[in-house]
Amino acid sequence: MSLQIFNTLTRKKDVFVPLEENKVKMYVCGMTVYDYCHLGHARVLVCFDVIVRYLRSQGYDVTYVRNITDIDDKILNRANENGEKFTSLTERFIDAMHEDEARLNVKKPDFEPKATAHIAEIIKMIEQLISNGFAYAAPNGDVYYSVQKFPTYGQLSKKNLEELLAGARVDVEDLKQDPRDFALWKSAKQGEVSWNSPWGEGRPGWHIECSAMSTCCLGDTFDIHGGGPDLPFPHHENEIAQSEGATGQKYVNYWMHAGAIRVNKEKMSKSLGNFFTIRDVLESYPAEVVRYFLVSSHYRSQVDYSEGSLKEAQSALSRLYTALRDVLPVETVGDDSDYLNEYRARFQSAMNDDFNTPEALAVMFDLVKELNRAKADSDGRVGKLAGLLKEFGEILGVLQLDAEAFLKSSGSFGEDLISEEEVEMLIADRVNARNSKDWAESDRIRDYLKDAGIILDDRKEGTVWRRG
Repeated sequence: MSLQIFNTLTRKKDVFVPLEENKVKMYVCGMTVYDYCHLGHARVLVCFDVIVRYLRSQGYDVTYVRNITDIDDKILNRANENGEKFTSLTERFIDAMHEDEARLNVKKPDFEPKATAHIAEIIKMIEQLISNGFAYAAPNGDVYYSVQKFPTYGQLSKKNLEELLAGARVDVEDLKQDPRDFALWKSAKQGEVSWNSPWGEGRPGWHIECSAMSTCCLGDTFDIHGGGPDLPFPHHENEIAQSEGATGQKYVNYWMHAGAIRVNKEKMSKSLGNFFTIRDVLESYPAEVVRYFLVSSHYRSQVDYSEGSLKEAQSALSRLYTALRDVLPVETVGDDSDYLNEYRARFQSAMNDDFNTPEALAVMFDLVKELNRAKADSDGRVGKLAGLLKEFGEILGVLQLDAEAFLKSSGSFGEDLISEEEVEMLIADRVNARNSKDWAESDRIRDYLKDAGIILDDRKEGTVWRRG
């Protein structure tokens, strides 16, 4: 099965055909850095990280660009509230973002352009839009995009200009020629950070940043553009209008959008008191469990965040790691054995179906069943089956830790209820009780450990344990 991607532009799964054979150019809208990243950001970071990992595993040479918006009303307002330079604010939260993504095992993009480093390119694109008749300068130094000049405006979000006009709010002092027009350049207010331009001191509007940065890094036309669930309108719609108005070329072939995060079946928002930063979550839950939770749902689906969901993710991940326990994985690249190829084909089929990670995980759990049977039978395929499981895990960004260390780390979320040393001591006491045929004491210790979140597994060679 060829790779198919659900394209927001066409509202269907389209067969993926890159502009250049075996090469993929991909741009994803990144963070506006005025605060810590939240769970919704984690969803975008992780899902596009998986997509890039899979494309590269299939032999594609991927150029992955994810921008940083480091100039914006929210940034300037927060910096003013804090009494600090906006650059100090953005640098602090860029560092925090990098720390968060590293903990979630998100690989760095190939390029991470900042808006403030591309002011010259932004001004050049605005000048081109004015020259092409798609934009105009207002008397106060603002520059606006003329929406009605772009005939296909609304193609991504399926909105029409009449609907937009009916819903537009008109300010008495608005210098727009049409209430639907949007800002490309904002004239500077007194004391506000600004850059010199042909229209006076000012700064770029939000939408133009991504048009300039993406085309600067990837060219006038590229393969994939991604982002969060709130971006198709107006941000991505405006990007299309800007980019195609300036270059005269099709902007993007495939548009991808991640689903929203909900908390206990409600929209995540600060007003509802259910807003969580990545750091909030990682204080209570292991990072790989959070990542597994995010990849266990299809990237386009809404994800319901709850403690129960995280516990299910912990349990599922523990099953995968338990299968790898006491096994030395063997590299399987280049090994075309039938039993390996069967799983490869199924995993590839799942991922080729619009990156269907839940189905890919189902294949991995079937592989675990075979691995466990092979372990029980002392089958010589154990090492290769384990190696293939880890290779699949690498694509999803999981199963790269030491199995023993993961299974003995905190599984009860937050502080461990019982230390590793105490567990080992109680297991030794239980062994003594069993040797003395004191079954009541043996059962008491097992039950005590179970209540503390410790699962015992009695084997011929001794008792092993994990946190459950």
